[in-house]
Amino acid sequence: MKSIYLPLHHGKAPYWLLNRMKKLCYPIVRIIVDEFGYNELIKRLSDPIFFQSLSNVLGFDWNSSGSTTVLTGVLKAALNESDLEVRVAGGKGNNALKTPEEIEKFGEELGLREKKLEELKKVSRLVAKVDNVMLQDGYDLYHHAIVFTRKDWCVIQQGMNEKEKLARRYHHSSFDWKIEKPHSGIFAERVEKEVMNLASEDSDEARKVILDIVKDGTFKRDYRKLLSLVRYKESFKVPRKIDWRVLENCYIDNFEDLLLVRGLGKGAMRALALISELIYDAEYDKKDPAKFSFALGGKDGVPYPVDVRSYDEVIRFMEEIIKQTKLPEFRLLLDRFRQLYRR
Repeated sequence: MKSIYLPLHHGKAPYWLLNRMKKLCYPIVRIIVDEFGYNELIKRLSDPIFFQSLSNVLGFDWNSSGSTTVLTGVLKAALNESDLEVRVAGGKGNNALKTPEEIEKFGEELGLREKKLEELKKVSRLVAKVDNVMLQDGYDLYHHAIVFTRKDWCVIQQGMNEKEKLARRYHHSSFDWKIEKPHSGIFAERVEKEVMNLASEDSDEARKVILDIVKDGTFKRDYRKLLSLVRYKESFKVPRKIDWRVLENCYIDNFEDLLLVRGLGKGAMRALALISELIYDAEYDKKDPAKFSFALGGKDGVPYPVDVRSYDEVIRFMEEIIKQTKLPEFRLLLDRFRQLYRR
């Protein structure tokens, strides 16, 4: 699993840098789309190393939590007002809560039908539950954003471990996404010693048992059994207060439906996982499922201060490349190069 040190970072990106980041971000994304298509753009943004590298190329911190929130904001500003058929919804804190309405708004701009809009909103809710409830690794989500085109999507989320002052970033994409192996990558400073990872192929039996417990309505009875058992197993941290009402009279067919039950939180899911292990001997995965680059410096002077003059020259250069790509002579030269490359 790809990893990087991401300490929590406070403060804001300076305006002089943020403005240039937006100007440079657009031509980079534009060239990727023109050369490789929207499909490739989504694939790259779902790769945590590419995402981090893009942040570094634009001059932001090489190792802070702010690289996620700032780059997401830059992408949102650069793309949502552009002629490209890709949009960004959500963001940090309260902006994350606006994700459904922004999917509706930006999706309509792309001409998406109601069925597709509802699918994207469901994806947004489901992926948020995966990293906040299904995977419990000590990091609470505070950032959620979805990048989508007419066809594909990727979700970029970040969690905070307040005690350790560390952040962790989670990437998901529409390419081969499945509930038992949802991540395209996780950025973290360290591997946690023990987590509750129901989003794992090794937790398949535990997921089945949890579904059976909920369907049979035995969760309250089994939880009382669990509390009597843990007296002799002090290593198990059992939630003492569980609001089981969210699971009463709910009808579910699969684990995705269970995750989407409104009000189902970490405590109830952890209790169900412990019941499946201690009472029914269905163990869940306890293993934690957890590169970078610089071109123009970093705002904190690491590895060196941002060179504003060079930054502006790169912006002009990238803008000129986009103009040149529209010339017939350039397209002929590019096609010729591709033919030689294939040989």
